[in-house]
Amino acid sequence: MLARPGDSSVEGVLLRSIEGERGLRPSSLEDEVTELFDHLRNPLLRYLLSFGLPLQDAEEVVQEVFLALFQHLSLGKPRSNIRGWIFRVAHNQGLKRCQVNRRNERMAAACGADPAEKKLDPAPDPEEAIANWQRHQRLLAVVRALPEQDRRCLYLRAEGLRYREIRDVLGISLGSVALSIQRALARLIHADER
Repeated sequence: MLARPGDSSVEGVLLRSIEGERGLRPSSLEDEVTELFDHLRNPLLRYLLSFGLPLQDAEEVVQEVFLALFQHLSLGKPRSNIRGWIFRVAHNQGLKRCQVNRRNERMAAACGADPAEKKLDPAPDPEEAIANWQRHQRLLAVVRALPEQDRRCLYLRAEGLRYREIRDVLGISLGSVALSIQRALARLIHADER
């Protein structure tokens, strides 16, 4: 599938950049990375938030990822599967940030600091809100109880990555990706039927 000039997909951004290199459509590296940022920022944020990172930390990781992308591309390194590369870097940076946060939480706990309490948003219809909240909590508990590999595969698939891209991001086999997603979905469906 070829991207059209107005295509906002990752492939479209890259095709326009390649056309720019051939002189068909000028595009600076900075413009290309900015356009990729605009296209992938929200999916990356959602994926990083699934790690349990606070929004501010997730936003910082996204910025670090695109800085790394700019450096990667400015050195003339390969452009194949850029979306997979971006998610792989985000995955690794997100795990590092989680480790730092856990270490900081342990230090704060040792000093006697109280963890921040989470508050629920009020809903207009109490009965519906309770039913939705209970369903959400039930499904969230199932997702949290999934083995880490199954959970990561599910999150990446929900962000629209193909199985091959998930394989590349997580460094596991294609069969493992398929099996992890199948197991995760089966557990979610079973929990939702209760």
